[in-house]
Amino acid sequence: MHALSIKDLWKTYPNGIEALKGIDLKVKAGDFFALLGPNGAGKTTAIGIVTSLVNKTSGDVKVFGHSIDSELEAAKAYIGVVPQELNLNQWDKVFNCVVNQAGFYGIRRREARQRTETVLRELQLWDRRGETARNLSGGMKRRLMIARALVHGPKLLILDEPTAGVDIEIRRSMWDYLRTINRNGTTIILTTHYLEEAENLCRHVAIIDDGVIVEDDRMSAVLRKLHQEVFVLNLRQAVDIAPKVNGFDVARINDHELEVEIHKDQDLNSLFSALSTAGVEVISMRNKTNRLEELFVRLIQRRENERDQEQVVEEFNL
Repeated sequence: MHALSIKDLWKTYPNGIEALKGIDLKVKAGDFFALLGPNGAGKTTAIGIVTSLVNKTSGDVKVFGHSIDSELEAAKAYIGVVPQELNLNQWDKVFNCVVNQAGFYGIRRREARQRTETVLRELQLWDRRGETARNLSGGMKRRLMIARALVHGPKLLILDEPTAGVDIEIRRSMWDYLRTINRNGTTIILTTHYLEEAENLCRHVAIIDDGVIVEDDRMSAVLRKLHQEVFVLNLRQAVDIAPKVNGFDVARINDHELEVEIHKDQDLNSLFSALSTAGVEVISMRNKTNRLEELFVRLIQRRENERDQEQVVEEFNL
């Protein structure tokens, strides 16, 4: 079964802007799904339609088989949403913020209190339950929003930039928690500008640009489309110049670091063997850039070039 099914979805705003241009998208139940795209690409509009915050122009949307047109309340009961903007009542106490959210879903007070304790403990907020939201740090506010979204036990959790402005340590602890609830059966849709986050967490990725889905596949399949990667090698001994390695493009960054471009048909073992022959010992290595980020940038640049060419053709025909 699909947790989310979108078919031929269009959204045209009153000012004539087409935010979505007939997109199709399916998210399997239990998946961890990344929806990526540049600012203004249509991500937030699509999420707004799924969660009934934005009216669609046309198209079909179903959540676990329930149409948002004919079964909106049933569809919404499956969804938990963590929006990009902080929308907490800053004067509410942490505990009340989550308990009141459970009440909106018809959960009785006693059970709501039990559920609230559970999610606050899981998100390491139980000790702050008596404080007002305004006294929490930015990371704690993000976690409180996740607790609020989870208290009614949704089967589909939608996270719109959940770690924006959150420090590395808290972000990684949130990753661990999201992996846990996903393993326990919660389907997660994530939008993020931290592409490392998407690559680490998600099994499936769709990229939207200018209201059109331009990529939709398993994360591993998308990453295989990279024809080359750039690695930074840390060396045991200092080098004055970059060693010449047959078949590889090697550049010196500093005394103890080299930058090497690896093409799709090359392998790292051959590189290390050649470097060893040249008397260069590598002690560690890393990708220069996140692989998904590199692919994302190339894809968006290609789309921009195509749009520029189309505009030139249109102007020429005029």
